[in-house]
Amino acid sequence: MAEQRWDAGGGRDVAGQGARDATERAWRELVATARRTVSEGLVVGTSGNVSVRVGDTVLVTPTGVPYDELGPEDVCGVGLDGRQVLGSLVPTSELPMHLAVYRATDARAVVHTHAVHATAVSTLAELPLIHYMAAALGGPVRVAPYATYGTEKLAENMLRALRNRTACLLQNHGTLTYGTTLLQAYDRTAQLEWMCRLWLTASSLPGHSPSLLSREQVAEVGERLKGYGQP
Repeated sequence: MAEQRWDAGGGRDVAGQGARDATERAWRELVATARRTVSEGLVVGTSGNVSVRVGDTVLVTPTGVPYDELGPEDVCGVGLDGRQVLGSLVPTSELPMHLAVYRATDARAVVHTHAVHATAVSTLAELPLIHYMAAALGGPVRVAPYATYGTEKLAENMLRALRNRTACLLQNHGTLTYGTTLLQAYDRTAQLEWMCRLWLTASSLPGHSPSLLSREQVAEVGERLKGYGQP
């Protein structure tokens, strides 16, 4: 249990308030990210789901609730053991996948979508090295074999496909990406969908196959990406 600190003025639980503030901020960001998956066409209706880890609590979108109807009072959180610790709404049916990622990786956020182009690729093959941004995902994006949604079997298949990767395709289902922040996890989802669209487009001309990058070329980009952005 976190050590409690009391201020001198009125006995306020500073540590507890700080944790509540962090949870509230994370929930607002989670809801905004979930709404973004709809507005940018990565999901339809209430499909897909988003989660973010705050300490040992995983905040997740609830099942079957339109994202534009979620408010601060609808916070939904579970422990790493899956036991609900926040809210009364039932967590996403894909909770086993989300928890499997947090248990097996350093993820702080997970985004699962039913993006059209990525789902189409999931029915064909793994996504090859069609673009250098594959470096941000760890290389060619594998396909997790199909299993019924919400099952432990799907979570197991997903983890195998995620080995040394930050993204995978779910066969005849969709995508899953993770990151150290919700923004990073979402960006990886958007990049994956874009690359799948690129590969499908380049592969559509009869008699031609798109050129692919080598693993060495992508690895070089991976090193450069470590210093990308503002300090």
